[in-house]
Order: sequence, then structure tokens, then C-alpha cells
Amino acid sequence: MLLYMRTKTKHILGLLASLLIMAAQPVWAAGPPEPSIFSNPLALTFIILMVLLLIIIGILANILIGAADVKLKKRKKEKSSTSVAVASLLILMLLSGPALLAQDAAGTTDAAKNVAKTIGGMSASTFYIMATVLFLELFIIIALLINIKFLLKTEKEKLETTVETVEVKANKLSWWDRFNKLRPVSEEADLDLGHDYDGIRELNNRLPPWWLYGFYLCIIFAAIYLWRFHVSHTGPSSKQEYERSVAKAEAKIQEYLKQKGEAVDENTVTLLTSADDIQAGKAIFIDPTKCPACHGADGGGNAVGPNLTDDYWIYGGNIKNIFKTIKYGANNGMKSWKDELSAKQMAQVASYIKSLKGTKPANPRAPQGELYKEEAAPAAPAVDSAATEAKKVAMN
Repeated sequence: MLLYMRTKTKHILGLLASLLIMAAQPVWAAGPPEPSIFSNPLALTFIILMVLLLIIIGILANILIGAADVKLKKRKKEKSSTSVAVASLLILMLLSGPALLAQDAAGTTDAAKNVAKTIGGMSASTFYIMATVLFLELFIIIALLINIKFLLKTEKEKLETTVETVEVKANKLSWWDRFNKLRPVSEEADLDLGHDYDGIRELNNRLPPWWLYGFYLCIIFAAIYLWRFHVSHTGPSSKQEYERSVAKAEAKIQEYLKQKGEAVDENTVTLLTSADDIQAGKAIFIDPTKCPACHGADGGGNAVGPNLTDDYWIYGGNIKNIFKTIKYGANNGMKSWKDELSAKQMAQVASYIKSLKGTKPANPRAPQGELYKEEAAPAAPAVDSAATEAKKVAMN
């Protein structure tokens, strides 16, 4: 742009120089120099004003071209070139007119007529041409100023629109940011508390809405929970829920064991009398890795374990005592078999041991413990025959 303005200025100055040379030639060709138009102060003032206005027009035209877009630059360039050409033509006519008038005046002898046709020492035509050129130049300058103002206003509006668009984009928040009530970066200055720690600034940001609402819901839930479980006791406490869960689990375990036939313990075990159970208990008992090591294969006992065939028992001789001893072991070195034998297997072994009473082992050990006598089975209640007959009659 700067190179273009320099080139434009050179062209204008060159054109002015050419016009001055051309304007001077007709005067010199007419013969001896006569009073020139440049000797007239008014004419000289007009010429200086025209030249100055022409230079101003060129400068404003360059400014207008620089402020416009590409198409507008081209259009304004053409218009400014046309304006310069018109102004140059008018100056040429202005500078050539006095010479022609001077030549006409040389052949005219009527002095009164010439005086009547002059204005301010210049011919009327010259005066009007120069005045017209001045007004045209002023008009062109005003038009250029209006166009420059319009373009500057347009550019300012575009710049403001661009800045607003950039700010809107900068301030535009995503749905996640709006949900968290985050503030845009452009508003951080309003949130700054003035505390700076190694470049980390402290901002007065509010907690996110989801956090606040969650906190409020926790408070409401805590109040309801406190009233229900610790004040009104309309709901089970954690301890009660645990106990209920354990009871349900235990019931399910017992049901499962009952279905498998193993739902027995030291309190519910009974003497098994079937041949299959006795034989199964014997197979377990005579296993070399189990009972024979302490009690012998025939149950007579040895240096470690007591005799199981007599009526003397250290920990009790009924089926429940024997089952309990097998299950949990004893202080005299008897191990616990609950982790190796099932409840049913322990009941079978206890029943087999009860069946050993009265047998004759090869080397029985001396009795140990206390004498145990089997309790007699309760007698069946006497039946009143008369009452029975009366009942049968009533039922019939």
C-alpha cells in the first residue's frame, strides 16, 4: 500500500509538471511576454488552492482505497483515477485559457470592452473556470470524506460484531458446565479473591448444584432414618436385620441338611439300629487312620484309648454323649472329627460303638470312668378299657 501511494504521488507531480510546461508554451509562442496570469494575486491564489486541493484529493483517495475491500478498492481506484484525470483536464484548461485569452487580447483594440469582461484582473471565462474547478475539488473532497467515514463505520461495526461473536463463543458453556454452574474464563476476574499461590489463583466459585442437592437429600434421608429406626422403632435396626438374616440362613442350612439326612447334632441325634447304618459305622471305625489307633479294631482299648465294650464311660455312655465326644474331641487327647466326618457319619460311628457293648475283645483294657446304666424305656400308659369302649361308641 505504501509503494502504491508513492507511485501515485509521483504520477500526480509528473502530471502537474507536464501541465505547467504545456500551459507555458502558447504564451511564449505568441511573441514577447505579456503580463502573465501568475502576476495576478487572485489567479495565483486560485491556482495554489487548486493544486493543494488536488493533492488532498489524491491523499484521501489513497486512504479510501486502503480502507475498502478488494472490490471496493478497485472501484474507488477507478473513480479516484477518473477524478484526478478530470481535475488535471480542468487545470489544463485553466492554464491554457489565459494564454488563449492573451492571444485574443493582442489582436483586440477595444480597451473598454476588455475591461468590461475582466473579474479581479482576470477574464470572466478564466475566473469562472477556476472557480468551477475549486468547487468541483471541494465537492470531491467532501464525497471522499463521507465515503471514508462510511467505510470506517462499517469496519468498526464488523470489528465489534467479530469481538462480540468471539466473546459469545468464549462465554458459551456446554450443558455439563451449565449443570455445574461453572463461570466462563472471561468472568474469572470477578471471582478472584486476590490469593495467589505459585500462579494458582483462588476463585470464589459456588459448589455445583448436583453436590448441593445431594447434600440436602442426605440430610432429609438422615432425619427420616433417625426417626424410623431410632425414635419410633417402626423398622428393624441393623442388628435385628443381621439376626434375621442369620436365622434365615440357618433355617436354610437345616432344611438342606434335613433333605440330605444329616440334620443331626449332639442334641437331636438318636440311636441308629438299621444294619446299613451299623455296617457304615463299623467301616469308619475300623479304618486304620481313625479309631483303631487308640481303641483297637475290636474296641477293647489300648495304652492310649479306653475300653468301649464295658459299662464304664469317662464322658458319658448314652448316644448323645458319644456323638458329642466324637464331634468335639476330649481333653485326654481325643481329637475332633467334625471336620473329617459328616453328622450322619458321626451318628453311625456312635451307634456302632453302642453295639459293641457286651462283646469280648482280645485284650480289653481295665474299666475307666463311671459306671453307666442304660435307662429303661418308659412303660406304655395303661389303657382304660371302659373309657376306650365308650370312646369307640361315641365315635360310632
